[in-house]
Amino acid sequence: MPSKNAQENWGASLGAILAVAGSAVGLGNFLRFPGQVALHGGGAFMIPYVIALFVIAIPLAMSEWALGRYAGRMGFHSPLGALYVAGGRKIRWGFAGCLNTFSPFVIAMYYIVIEAWCLAYAAQYLGGLLQHVGLGFSLFSDVAPGLKFESTSGYEEFFGRLVGVGQDGSLFGSGARAILWTTLACAAMNFFLIYKGVSKGIERFCKAVAPLILLCAVAVIIRVVTLGNPTGTPGQSFLDGLGFMWNPTREIVNASGEVVGRATLAQSLFNPEVWLAATAQIFFSTSICFGAICTYASYVKSRGDVALSSVSAVATNEFCEVVLGGLMTVPPAIMFLGAAASKSVGSSFALGFNVLPNVFGLMPMGQLCGFVLFTLLFLAAITSSVSMVQPAVALFQDSLQWSRKQSAVVVSSINLVGTAIVSWFTKDLMALDVFDFWVANLMPFMGGALQTCVIVFVWGNASLMTELKRGARINPPKRLGGFLKYVTFPYLLLVFGFWAWKNMADRVEQIATQFVPKLSVLFMLSVLAAILLLGFVSMKRWTRLESLGLNSNNQPQA
Repeated sequence: MPSKNAQENWGASLGAILAVAGSAVGLGNFLRFPGQVALHGGGAFMIPYVIALFVIAIPLAMSEWALGRYAGRMGFHSPLGALYVAGGRKIRWGFAGCLNTFSPFVIAMYYIVIEAWCLAYAAQYLGGLLQHVGLGFSLFSDVAPGLKFESTSGYEEFFGRLVGVGQDGSLFGSGARAILWTTLACAAMNFFLIYKGVSKGIERFCKAVAPLILLCAVAVIIRVVTLGNPTGTPGQSFLDGLGFMWNPTREIVNASGEVVGRATLAQSLFNPEVWLAATAQIFFSTSICFGAICTYASYVKSRGDVALSSVSAVATNEFCEVVLGGLMTVPPAIMFLGAAASKSVGSSFALGFNVLPNVFGLMPMGQLCGFVLFTLLFLAAITSSVSMVQPAVALFQDSLQWSRKQSAVVVSSINLVGTAIVSWFTKDLMALDVFDFWVANLMPFMGGALQTCVIVFVWGNASLMTELKRGARINPPKRLGGFLKYVTFPYLLLVFGFWAWKNMADRVEQIATQFVPKLSVLFMLSVLAAILLLGFVSMKRWTRLESLGLNSNNQPQA
């Protein structure tokens, strides 16, 4: 019996590149990156960021693309299967792939909720635009169509009501049903794309929305650049906004907007938290070691290119992050709000859902810009969340020999349970914060270190280079394996150790003393345990079949 997922492949190399780039290009590029730059020294942040790009992102991306395509040729499409075969078919190495399946799967559970926020904001702005033709509408009965309030507190209150930040379960009341409908719509869209498959669902969608995302970003940037100094206040021009974003030295402003000092380049570079933030941003924005790249690369055809594709995907992500994300968010916030905006731009949620709507409320054609921006964020988030679910779908296909449709139904059902938890426990966004910390911050470091360990110490440089050169359109670095072993791997361990030292104690205490973190972690551990059990049973079966001279599909080995 042939594998039920054997016929799935990307229609073209561009499809794989756009899918992986779509996985990486998301809220991290347009909201998280600008906030991290503004919070951690502006241009000074870019020095450790660029170092992390070359030390971690590009080498790991190339190795993960090669690992994924190799696993696909062996008949495996999940991170579990990839590290199992690369690890010499040892069960202990396959378990590392379980972590790289678990983390994106759980991230997708709360990413759907954030997608729903973006969709709701886009709909609210659309309601304001349609008001001009008599078709205006609002998500709240006591809020006018569009999104324009008299004060900053109005935008904060709207966001709080929309996401239910004041009370658990408030989204299920009669006053905030709109966000539930947008959440269900986002969940349905994710399910549809996963259900349709690699080429008919994910690839087609990424090809369709990639130009639209780029067009929306460019449109917002053009509008911002052409505003000049909209308030006429000294120090609030577009160039001043760029200066705040990118200067390596900057003024330190207190809560009252008074300048109380100046941060220098040396101070930023000698601050370990800046290096930690830069490395974490690289992980988050490029999607390396989240399982998605490995899974997507497994659908590349046996003679397809992975060397150039990996670099192209990273370059596409960096263009969207540094060029587009760096121009379209923080600079306009400084242009319209001045020093007052500097207190909020370091938070992705505050920047995206409080500061920028405030800016659009003051900006000419702001309702249109708001609609375009949140449509961009929604589409970018959808491409990311779809990629996060795919490793779990591939795991069920590899392990149980289920069809894609069966796997998509089961995985989406489990995913919806996690989404429901995040949607209910909304007070202070506690459940979302717990999910985000443990899977989006902790797991990539652990999974990345284990995956790199398997690649360089077990699979080996010779196998890595052979796979990279197969169908390559560029010559991959000859010493990539050595670089991963002696530079990337130690760097990962160092950064992870410092990160754990800085963050773990407070989070463990939070779990011990608060109900929502305890429940959230218990749910996540249950999902992880199920994935580990499924992985163990699957690898035992594969090992038994191989001892009989059969492959994972019960067919004679080639």
